[in-house]
Amino acid sequence: MSKENRMTEQITSPKGMRDVVIVMGVSGTGKTTLATALAEAYKVRYVEADDYHPQANIDKMAGGTPLTDADRWPWLHALRDEIELALAQHQPLVVTCSALKQRYRDVLKRDGEPICFVFLDGDFETIYARMQQRDHFMPAEMLQSQFEALEPPTDALRLPITLTTEVQRALVDRHLTRTIA
Repeated sequence: MSKENRMTEQITSPKGMRDVVIVMGVSGTGKTTLATALAEAYKVRYVEADDYHPQANIDKMAGGTPLTDADRWPWLHALRDEIELALAQHQPLVVTCSALKQRYRDVLKRDGEPICFVFLDGDFETIYARMQQRDHFMPAEMLQSQFEALEPPTDALRLPITLTTEVQRALVDRHLTRTIA
C-alpha cells in the first residue's frame, strides 16, 4: 500500500476503537503486518512510520549506523503532526512506529489523549531470524542497537510476536473494547 493510499482512506472505525492505535516495537516484530490488518479491519487511515523517515535517516540505517535522538526528532514530530490531525478531525488512525524510548512515546502522545500503544514483544533470536528473511532498508545486524535502546513501555498492550496476526488483532479488539466501554 503506498503512502498516498494509506493517507487518503478516512472511514469511521467500529464502536470501541480509540482514536489512535500505535503499533510499536523493535524492527522485525511485525508492526506493519499487524497495523495493516487493524487498518483494513477497522477501515481507518494507516500511517507507516518508515514513510516519514528523511532519506538521510534511511541511508544511515541502510549503511549500518543507528539513528541518534537528533536524527529521530524530526521524524517523530512528523508522525505527531499526523496524530494531531487525526485527533483534531476525530478520525481514527493506526500508526506504526518503533517508539523505542519513553521520551519518543511522550512526543507521540500527550496526557489524556485517546491513544493506545500496542507493544509487539519478542526475543532477539526470533526477531533476528525474521529480519534475515525480509527485504528492508534496515539490516538485521542493526537489531542489537534497537534492543539496547528499547525501554519497554509500562502502559501498552503487550503482545508476543509468536501469536498469529489474527490472534493479535483479536486481542487488540478486546483491549480497545474494554478501554472504551
